[in-house]
Amino acid sequence: MVKKTIFFLMFLFLCTISLFLTKDASASNSPDETAFIFNTLLFLICGFLVMWMAAGFTMLESGMVRSKNVSTICLKNVGLYAISGIMFYIVGYNLAYGIPEAGYIGTFTSFVAVEDMATGYAAHSDWFFQMVFCATTVSIVSGTVAERVKIWPFFIFAAILAGVIYPIEMGWQWGGGWLSSIGFSDFAGSTLVHAAGGAAALAGALIIGPRLGRFSANGTPHAIPASSIPLATLGTFILWLGWFGFNGGSQLAIGTMDDAVAVSNIFVNTNIAACSGLIVAMVISQLIYGKVDITFALNGALAGLVSITAEPLAPTAFSSMLVGGVGGLIAVFGTQFIESLKIDDVVGALPVHLIAGIWGTIAVAITNTDTSFVTQAIGAFSVVIFVFIVSSVVWFLLKMTIGVRPSPEDELLGSDRSEVGIEAYTSIK
Repeated sequence: MVKKTIFFLMFLFLCTISLFLTKDASASNSPDETAFIFNTLLFLICGFLVMWMAAGFTMLESGMVRSKNVSTICLKNVGLYAISGIMFYIVGYNLAYGIPEAGYIGTFTSFVAVEDMATGYAAHSDWFFQMVFCATTVSIVSGTVAERVKIWPFFIFAAILAGVIYPIEMGWQWGGGWLSSIGFSDFAGSTLVHAAGGAAALAGALIIGPRLGRFSANGTPHAIPASSIPLATLGTFILWLGWFGFNGGSQLAIGTMDDAVAVSNIFVNTNIAACSGLIVAMVISQLIYGKVDITFALNGALAGLVSITAEPLAPTAFSSMLVGGVGGLIAVFGTQFIESLKIDDVVGALPVHLIAGIWGTIAVAITNTDTSFVTQAIGAFSVVIFVFIVSSVVWFLLKMTIGVRPSPEDELLGSDRSEVGIEAYTSIK
């Protein structure tokens, strides 16, 4: 019965293809229409791959926190995605793309789709692709401040970051703003997405403070074990998969042979950088600690991905390996540095997204002769400083008004029980 069903479905598929191939030639698309269709498909397909990164962040964070806070992490990640979608539609998109040439800020108006063949793609496909980048930026914050921030203050911050802070700084480059005018280059967002998210996370970590028991009175760090390494590994693989949409879709076109070749090269360079980052992190952790730390390996892959995101097209495969390998170094030594500052970063997002994002952006000048190290540094640090300052103000205002931390009793109990009311893992009695 199963075989007959499969053969029948194959027959219907072949009939459909046959009808499509034999239709009247007069109904065929023009070259411009064909490119419009393929470009739109690139945005939509790569967009839902990037959307799936939300699941990757959820699994990674769920694995890295303690079991008493897993339901909360799941709620925060699905909630921030929904909030990002609404805020980017209401105000974010036009705040980024309504910016005047070489300007600093767009308009506080809602997005309205206007179809124009000259753009080369459907308007809503572009909005969707840009929105999932916005959600990715917000997701970075969740992992750093996990286990000691209340749900509603976090969601308020997520709304402001998605609707106002992120759109302003990304418009400086992708919206034709002042960074674009000085020759700054960030192909897919090492700075505009990852370092920006890391800067917002750093502000939150400093103002909220570390988890109870993370550091002793004299500053000695105490490791808090992850609840599920398999979940964290699954999350990393999902993020790795989504990154092909993240970087590949940023080519913004696949209607010509040259664009198709470019997207293919981007996929290869993206993958190689991740592989290199993971291997370097494993080797370094073995040399330093005498053991291969799985969390360093996972973050090494992610740091390699962040590093290559600023320019995944121009480098050769070997250059991508070097860029990603430095990302792996950052994943290990950056974690040690952040810990030495007594900053509690639950998932290691600060070295992976903030530091590796800055590195990847400056490294563009190595392979891209159209820009310079000075220009790249100006762009990276301008975005990081802007996002850090504004995020600090928002976090501080939230702390002074509604409060951001649960009580010590609730934090020790776990936010699954104190805020969500549903535990992720319960024993059957």
